[in-house]
Amino acid sequence: MKTYSRAFSPESLDARSGAVYQSLKRVEQWVEQHEYMAYEPFDGLSSPLRSLTFGNLLCERLLMQAVRQSPLNLRPLLGIRPLPSTKGRGYMAAAYIEMWKLTGDDSYAARARACLDWLIVHKSPKFEKHSWANHFDFASRGGRYSKDESIIVWTSLIGLAFLDGYEALGEPRYLRIAESACDWIMDLPRERTSDGTCISYHMIEQESIHNANMLGAAFLARTGRLTGNSDYTATATAAMEYSCSRQRPDGSWWYAEEDKYHWIDNFHTGYNLDSLKCYADATGDSRFDAAIARGLEYYIAHFFREDGCPRYYHDRTQPIDSQCAAQSIETLARFGKTRPDCLDLAHRVAGWTIANMQAPDGHFYYRAYPIMKAKAPMLHWAQATTYRGLAALLSAVVPIAD
Repeated sequence: MKTYSRAFSPESLDARSGAVYQSLKRVEQWVEQHEYMAYEPFDGLSSPLRSLTFGNLLCERLLMQAVRQSPLNLRPLLGIRPLPSTKGRGYMAAAYIEMWKLTGDDSYAARARACLDWLIVHKSPKFEKHSWANHFDFASRGGRYSKDESIIVWTSLIGLAFLDGYEALGEPRYLRIAESACDWIMDLPRERTSDGTCISYHMIEQESIHNANMLGAAFLARTGRLTGNSDYTATATAAMEYSCSRQRPDGSWWYAEEDKYHWIDNFHTGYNLDSLKCYADATGDSRFDAAIARGLEYYIAHFFREDGCPRYYHDRTQPIDSQCAAQSIETLARFGKTRPDCLDLAHRVAGWTIANMQAPDGHFYYRAYPIMKAKAPMLHWAQATTYRGLAALLSAVVPIAD
């Protein structure tokens, strides 16, 4: 286990950071009291009413979106129960490690290990190698996939938490799990082009999505640095070349290149920027620095109101969504270590989110609509992601030295 030189004391925090810490402790307590189980935005197909769709993709999408978009929580009426969340546990594990590094409280290390060990047991049963999926079926304009169908987004985000565990807690088995997950990613289909290669979203068929591709690349690059696996690094570089060569002139990215995916949103842009930074930090490769700079300037200019409220899309604010808030805090905090303007904006987003989206019991609301708030308690989408973002913000404020 590494040792860290810490300068953390709750009493020494300024007013803004003190509010962040108190908010973090409240949501931490809520998640643990609920035993890491809650709803998710896309869990609508868990309802017994799904049988009435008769397997029709459009009907399944309508059911799922009705549950997702309703400002009222329809889930209890539709027989949808709170479920565990692999991605929620991954975010909590990463944040626990961040808090252990910050505070030296060994209970955080113990909780991180418990989450990571749970994730080892709850990998997707569909694949021998380690990968992770939703706990519910999913249907979208891109098609449907089952609850055991692993996707590169969750596998990469969870895999990065295992790397955090390996580096901070000194657990070699966590590096072996990360290598297994990277090998699963290396088996995914790829779109090979003259200017880069896109790693598929899942195993079913090639589906080229920028944030998924870049998250996979970041995970491969960081694992490649730790293991010396040059194949991981080469695949990561080709993936970043694909997405950076398709960055739009203004610094933005479409969700994907197909016409049906032509939108630009907050949290997927945040994924892209975090992934590029992770790749650059892991490899020392500076060829994508200009893409990072353009993307970050676009992100700051388009996705925030002056009061810190996060906007969902580049051209409109609604719906005000907890995932946008959480990812914004994390992304801005990561860049805030060298960009004071990003750190200040991260604090403004956190302050707005705490004041407007956190319930008295500590959980964060799912969404804020113009006339009411969707207060259904989610796990990954609002609690775990915001917990991770707040932990990242505290780590950007308080120095930690190896």
